Amino acid sequence: MTGEATYLWPRWLVLRAVGVVFIFMFAGIVDEGRALLGPHGLVPLDGYFGQIKDTLHGPLENIFLAPTLFWFNTSATMITALAWLGIAAAVALVLNLWPRMALFVCWLVFLSFVTTWGEFSPTQIDNMMLETALLCIPFAPPGFRPGLGARFPPRPIAVLAMRWLLFRGMFESGVVKLISDDPLWRNFTAMDIMYETSPAPTIFGYWAFQLPHAYHFFEVALTFAAELLAPLQALLGGRRGRWWALFWWTALQGGIELTANFGWINLGALGLGLLLLDDQMVYALFDKLGRKSTGAWLAERAGAEPSSAPGPWRLYGLRIALGLHFGVTLYYFAKVCRVPVENFPGMMTTPVKLLSGLQSANRYYLFEHLHPEHKQIDFEGSNDGGKTWRTYETRHLPQREDQFPAFIAPWFPRFENTIFFESSRSGTTSVVSVVATHLLRRNPEVIARFRRDPFPDRPPTVMRMRRYRLFLTDAETHRRTGHYWRKELVGDYLPPFYFTAQGEVAQFSLADVEAAMAAGNYGAAMAVLERQYELGNLEAGLRLADMYARGQGVVAQPAKVFALTTEVAERGELRGLHGLGLCYEFGVGVTVDYAKAAALYRRAAAGGYLRSMFSLGALSAQARLGPKDDIEGLAWLLTALHRATSEDAAARLIREQQPALAQRLMARMSAEDVAQAKARAALRR
Repeated sequence: MTGEATYLWPRWLVLRAVGVVFIFMFAGIVDEGRALLGPHGLVPLDGYFGQIKDTLHGPLENIFLAPTLFWFNTSATMITALAWLGIAAAVALVLNLWPRMALFVCWLVFLSFVTTWGEFSPTQIDNMMLETALLCIPFAPPGFRPGLGARFPPRPIAVLAMRWLLFRGMFESGVVKLISDDPLWRNFTAMDIMYETSPAPTIFGYWAFQLPHAYHFFEVALTFAAELLAPLQALLGGRRGRWWALFWWTALQGGIELTANFGWINLGALGLGLLLLDDQMVYALFDKLGRKSTGAWLAERAGAEPSSAPGPWRLYGLRIALGLHFGVTLYYFAKVCRVPVENFPGMMTTPVKLLSGLQSANRYYLFEHLHPEHKQIDFEGSNDGGKTWRTYETRHLPQREDQFPAFIAPWFPRFENTIFFESSRSGTTSVVSVVATHLLRRNPEVIARFRRDPFPDRPPTVMRMRRYRLFLTDAETHRRTGHYWRKELVGDYLPPFYFTAQGEVAQFSLADVEAAMAAGNYGAAMAVLERQYELGNLEAGLRLADMYARGQGVVAQPAKVFALTTEVAERGELRGLHGLGLCYEFGVGVTVDYAKAAALYRRAAAGGYLRSMFSLGALSAQARLGPKDDIEGLAWLLTALHRATSEDAAARLIREQQPALAQRLMARMSAEDVAQAKARAALRR
């Protein structure tokens, strides 16, 4: 900051941008709040307070460790009322009505939600807005109708605090990419997968994905320029450096806004980027654009009233408060830079612990690690015992192969994004299971989180959560098929849920089957499997077929194996399709028919079933297919080996047997055919 610099117009613009972002944030809470936090929601507020009531002792701890207005009331009416209060405060901020009070209300109301909704809070973007709102309070002009606030220009320490926030948001996000253990940033390949693995890329993101690696290399370079070079230019380069910093930052955030739907984070980042300006830079810009009269009018408005200095006690209080905040953020800055903060003395860590519940002094590590794959959970229900399944369609995430998400940013669908991020995690204690039970119980607030209710006729009795892997198609595939995505089944995220005879929701489990099998009580195991299969557990049907094939507890019955496997296959189960293919390949309960086996394997392989990919290649290598297509056979073998990365029996078998089968194929293929097979396999990865 230079001595002659003023910041009236940048302040005016930044506060309007913050208000707009808060409008979108609170509108999202109006839409989703009751389903997430309400008495009948997914994570009810009463449950939150029930968990923490024994850990907090007294009102002081309540304020600092669990700061929320929901201490007064946890009803659905309170949720809606607070959300609308937040919208009213945000609108007031946009209209420049009592901005300091409006900011305080935005901060307090949003903090009340962030404190309580647990898994539904992506801490990075929520915490950034909390910190922004809190620091904007001393930055904003006082009064009910302050106008431009020329009488009360922002104090230098308030400007410094806001710019320090911007600097940390930029620089910390760049540092973590450099020092993380994710090699994608260091080898400049991160943007090669970013569009495919983000929750809901836009149509521009799809076409950007098609561009060559050289373009994505440039995108990573731009990211580092905006997050590492730009903050240093802003800090050390004077006004010219800040112009360059604003250029890099705007280019990065604008590009992300066009290609990805990351909620309000990019709009907020663009608004904060205006902190790099001062009034004199704005006037000079209009002069260079040939609009001197506009610049003169802006300067006249800014100098219309003499400035008024605050009282000493207010200034000292401001310095103490912002100094404390600065000290806490230094702790987090050091943590980002991997300084061993656990060795800091207690006098430095105590304020951090005391203020951590306010979530308004933070570290920023945006996209430190990228999702290596786009995985997604679909909720599928059945009301006929698992014979047919209907999918709950999401509002904004891609689900159909011919579907591409619309532009929704700065809207942030909190429910759907949470489900997306849960898709890449273990499902043992996931909120996904809670969603499934609420769908079975026909909770209208949760059903409304989806595009429509797929069961307007008769309620579902079984609910499964299937995890899929999505790949963006290439331009040629899209032109030929109209598909933007290729969707493959990974497997069940969790065992399905169902209604018991007593009307309770329970989860299918084969634990009793395993115990009975271990004890040699095959009859009891079959009884459990038959009961679960009748209720809609297709895994139980496949296990039954396996017992009939092995003759466990009964005489081996190939015809029964074929019948059961056919039933499961007809219900669209990929494992059933593969099992039926095995029946035709090896003549289990049916005459050997390699053509039918291959057709079934292809259907399962198209859905991403690993064993079927390998079986297709094996049939081709063994010359059991007609017409012969060695290129396709080798492509499937290469694809299967690439995906056989787990330690289960199927993956180990593929890794053991694939090299010999692939060598047998390549021995009778030309170099050109081998290259073509490798190219096909690369497209399937």
